[in-house]
Amino acid sequence: MPPATTFASSPTGLHNLFLTHEHTVPSSYEARLRADAAVPLSLDSTLSTDGPFYDKIDRDEDTVWPGPDIQWMPSHETYVARAKALAKLAIHRPTRVPAGFPDVVIEPWAWTGNDTREEDYVLRLSDAEVTEVDAALAHYKTLGLPSTELDTVQPSTFPLPLLEPRLRDVAGQVHEGLGFQIIRGLEPRRYTAWENIVIYLGITSYVADKRAVQDSSGNMLIHIKDLGYKIANSDMRQSPYASNAQPFHNDVCDVLAMYVQEEAAEGGESHLASSAKVYNEIAANRPDAIHTLSQPNWIFDKHRVPAFYNTRALLFNFGARGPAFCFSRRPITGSPTSPRSPGVPPMSEVQAEAIDMVHFTAWKNKVTIKLRRGDIQLINNLACQHARENFVDKPLQRRQIIRLWLRNEDMAWETPEGLKKTWFEKYGDSERRKIATWNILPGALRERVLFRSDSCS
Repeated sequence: MPPATTFASSPTGLHNLFLTHEHTVPSSYEARLRADAAVPLSLDSTLSTDGPFYDKIDRDEDTVWPGPDIQWMPSHETYVARAKALAKLAIHRPTRVPAGFPDVVIEPWAWTGNDTREEDYVLRLSDAEVTEVDAALAHYKTLGLPSTELDTVQPSTFPLPLLEPRLRDVAGQVHEGLGFQIIRGLEPRRYTAWENIVIYLGITSYVADKRAVQDSSGNMLIHIKDLGYKIANSDMRQSPYASNAQPFHNDVCDVLAMYVQEEAAEGGESHLASSAKVYNEIAANRPDAIHTLSQPNWIFDKHRVPAFYNTRALLFNFGARGPAFCFSRRPITGSPTSPRSPGVPPMSEVQAEAIDMVHFTAWKNKVTIKLRRGDIQLINNLACQHARENFVDKPLQRRQIIRLWLRNEDMAWETPEGLKKTWFEKYGDSERRKIATWNILPGALRERVLFRSDSCS
């Protein structure tokens, strides 16, 4: 058998260790799991690194510890194979959801894609309402406020008396209804970059007026745009600055807002899925997976040197609102542009099955939306998970979306204990907020485009 370090440095970990060397080890997934004493197949533990196969691996901070064969963009074939193999093992599986979790969520935000109609989530601005937006922008300009201190854009400085009742209804739908809405009818090409930001902040302030700091550089705005055309040798750029598809995930905010400055020439569709629907389906068919997902032992790689990680759950109870997810896969599974860091322990096979189960259940129940230029999409980040298709730009048509993380203090879902530290970092008087900055134009430094430590979750 080749040296153990060959396996340890492989991004597919135990998949290579057990499947590619058929002359020395079992070749089927089921045989591999049965033989692997190093992988505890219990529901309440992360991967132990004790056992005969791990003894062959040099465990130090320069070694990528092997783990389940799992990808950032999930493989359905691998998911099905893993589920079948695990089903044949004598694993204790609870038959009820954990104490404190409901058997089923019956709320407006528990839906399938077939339940939704465009007229339920699209607010179309009338000509009079667009004229009022223009008047509010003109009014804001007369106030003489510093152009770089955009937290001053609030309902009191951006008056919309005609549109306000409809925007308050949008807030209700986002927090207590479907969990997402689209405001349609603006034309970004009519405005300068700065004016578009002011309009965006003004309109969304009636839905959720508290804004989060989105990264360690203090950015209040993130411009989602593929920058590969202007930054050389940037194949490892992160998803906000690339054109790849993204799996279902959550950001770290209460309300996710996206203002479309330009559509892609091809692709880039937005997928949304109800967290409550995903929960209901898993709770009904696999309550043991709810135990796995709600355990606070999931390892989140912080992509730092030396290796650093924290642990928390993927599924939380949000008070009276019930259970919902809050995670993105990249810090957990690694990705092509952010491979798992040396020295960070991997997940267990049971966890790998559960996290893929969330994605494929979401995919089955999704609604797909083709966003248009000028759309403002508002998503309850806890009630919904979101994903996107890959896209293709052309020289004169490059997809660009401006992202905000928002919160409505009066309507926000109760923040669970496991997320309070993160929420303070984003919304509180944190060190990040002390360096808050408003980047009006798209673009980012090469270091930011390639930076792995900032993550949606």
